[in-house]
Amino acid sequence: MDDYSAWVGRSETREDVATAAPLAGLAALLDHDAPPWAPNIVAPLGHWLYFLPDARQSAIGEDGHPRRDGRGLLPPVPLPRRMWAGSRIAFLAPMPVGAVLSRVTTIEAVKPKRGASGDLLFVTLRHAISANGVPAIREEQDIVFREAAGTAAVPAPMPAAPAAPDPADAIRSIVPDAALLFRYSALTFNAHRIHYDRDYARDVEGYAGLVVHGPLLATLLMDHALRSGFTPSRFAFRAEAPLIDGAPFDLCLARDGDGARLWARDGTGRVTMRANLS
Repeated sequence: MDDYSAWVGRSETREDVATAAPLAGLAALLDHDAPPWAPNIVAPLGHWLYFLPDARQSAIGEDGHPRRDGRGLLPPVPLPRRMWAGSRIAFLAPMPVGAVLSRVTTIEAVKPKRGASGDLLFVTLRHAISANGVPAIREEQDIVFREAAGTAAVPAPMPAAPAAPDPADAIRSIVPDAALLFRYSALTFNAHRIHYDRDYARDVEGYAGLVVHGPLLATLLMDHALRSGFTPSRFAFRAEAPLIDGAPFDLCLARDGDGARLWARDGTGRVTMRANLS
């Protein structure tokens, strides 16, 4: 794999305004009449609704993402599959609705690895977001690029017996249908086809169905914590397995001192994402 060390330290700055409409859409998506975040303040993780991608249609690749040709911030990675693997977020100050937002994004690290499924490239981005000039969000985001899905038929291994589920203080079940995934894609202007094109997700990227967005799942876990009365100062999540649409899954919360451990588990009991909130 190419040496990407020269890309480390590259940065870009983007501007936006914290408008109210995306937050109203998020509240509707999360099934709230009155959302559990402070009025006239951007919801926790609501910063993902701003600084949306704006690549021209002619610059979009087969997967729905902008082509990685080296013209943008990210390096020209030849690996076709991409996933948001996790983030570590510090909430430094409230972001008022109507505030002028500024985001400085810097490539923190680029690390090639070899995994069981082939070559991998881990890219860590550091985002620093201010609202009306006041530092509001600090986030480290991990993106993983992977090889194309194999085309040879491989017999599926016998599933292992699921481990006994961790005890949870609060559990909420969600059915991730195609409408939920479409609405979140629309809110975030995310055209990645694994979230809405079932044939592409199955035949090209090798998934069993439509894939629930990593940030959507993290947002649902955050919403579960807010419904349970938590106010976050820090939040970290890590994706562990794809979550596929169609079958109910559980959002789980266990109180841990002043904070909480959160996880999502599918119908087989497999954990697909873990998070910590303090």
